[in-house]
Amino acid sequence: MALWETDVHDIPTGRVRAVNQAPVNPVGEYVLYWMIAARRPHFNFALEHAVAQAQALGKGLVVLEALPCDDPWASDRLHAFVVQGMAANAAALARTGAFYLPYLEPAHGAGKGLLEALAARACLVVTDRFPAFLLPHMVATAGARLAVRLEEVDGNGLLPLTATERSFPSAYAFRRFLQQVLPGHLEDFPAPDPLIGAILPSIRLDPAITSRWPAAPVAELATNLARLAVFPIDHTVWPAPSPGGWLAARQTLEEFLSRKLSRYPDERNHPDADACSGLSPYLHFGHLGVHEILAELGRREGWSPERLATGGAGKRTGWWGLSPAAEAFLDELVTWRELGFNFAATRDDLESYDSLPSWARLTLTRHEPDPRPVWYGLEAFQAAATHDPVWNSAQRQLLREGRIHNYLRMVWGKKILQWSRTPREALAVMLELNNRFALDGRDPNSATGILWCLGRYDRPWGPERPIFGTIRYMSSDATARKLRMKEYLRRFGG
Repeated sequence: MALWETDVHDIPTGRVRAVNQAPVNPVGEYVLYWMIAARRPHFNFALEHAVAQAQALGKGLVVLEALPCDDPWASDRLHAFVVQGMAANAAALARTGAFYLPYLEPAHGAGKGLLEALAARACLVVTDRFPAFLLPHMVATAGARLAVRLEEVDGNGLLPLTATERSFPSAYAFRRFLQQVLPGHLEDFPAPDPLIGAILPSIRLDPAITSRWPAAPVAELATNLARLAVFPIDHTVWPAPSPGGWLAARQTLEEFLSRKLSRYPDERNHPDADACSGLSPYLHFGHLGVHEILAELGRREGWSPERLATGGAGKRTGWWGLSPAAEAFLDELVTWRELGFNFAATRDDLESYDSLPSWARLTLTRHEPDPRPVWYGLEAFQAAATHDPVWNSAQRQLLREGRIHNYLRMVWGKKILQWSRTPREALAVMLELNNRFALDGRDPNSATGILWCLGRYDRPWGPERPIFGTIRYMSSDATARKLRMKEYLRRFGG
């Protein structure tokens, strides 16, 4: 039996940790799964842990998936994507014994007290561990308030966040570490469908809870996004064309593996080639997990961990024992993505300018007084109102679709550095635009991409240039010459 065909089992201890010291309440009515990051019913370690604990206690299972409106970047775009995921979850969980409560906060502060009210009748509360954005503080605050045990479960990557307590200076160093320790963790795969065969008593919530915090009509909202107008969120950032939810995520994965993967190594940098995966929004919102991606990729290539190369030399290809295209994709999905999660889990300065390596800060400081060829403020950047058609096209894609082509996002960041008064101001602009408009913003992986533009995980590059110093330089003109992007510029050129 393949690893990804495993049944429900005990979650590896390295993926589960107690948030508080409160006891399990054996006379509670149910186990509560507070779904905040792994927003999916499949390949979900936290859901699997909650199911196993409910069955061990002979209790039912309540799944709470809430969407607050006090996120500083809450908008129609982000709400729509999450609500579409809620609708898919509601349909999937309706066929199980779990009680699913999707809650959308209708006003600031309206959801306050919901978690505590549900936890008061719970034996145990299980939630997701996500090492960035607002979630660590939110979970820690909840743990201090709850009188029942709260456990968080890490399902972020193939490598558990607890596998190391140190961060890494480069992708090479992290890749070498991965190749040494990851094989042992590949034996621990989440169950594809942890609710299949689960015997769970039916649950009836206290009417006082359901009347004060009613279930949101997510199916209706998902098909009529105009109804989001009643929520106190940013309505100037309209929904992106890509739908949210685990079903849409699986369809995107299917399209990538069937139609694009073979072209990925040679054509992913060409905007006109349409060879990128498009999976990052689904990974960010937890509608898809990396284990499920590896499972489907492995199934198609007849792969098993026995094909892994021995040792760990840190090479980008040849270690997985997969096709060259699959290896190139996994280096982005596993090495680069989990490098960012490692940083977020081991440090508290993920998006801080001061987290840049010392050589980068030194060269940027030395060249901060250099005259800029042109200067733009946040409003001009946001409106794609620069003199550069390549940069404007990338920004317009972000405004319209909630994403930027992978290669052009690097150029996008480099030009913001060149056209801002200071490097710190450039970083603030990049983070604001990415967090507000990108579906995959507010994520360790996107933070990696942004800080890379300023030297994180990179090395000094010569010759030394004005403004950049020894930070790697990229130009729009060179990008337009070497990449196929005529159609891209036509679509987003104005």
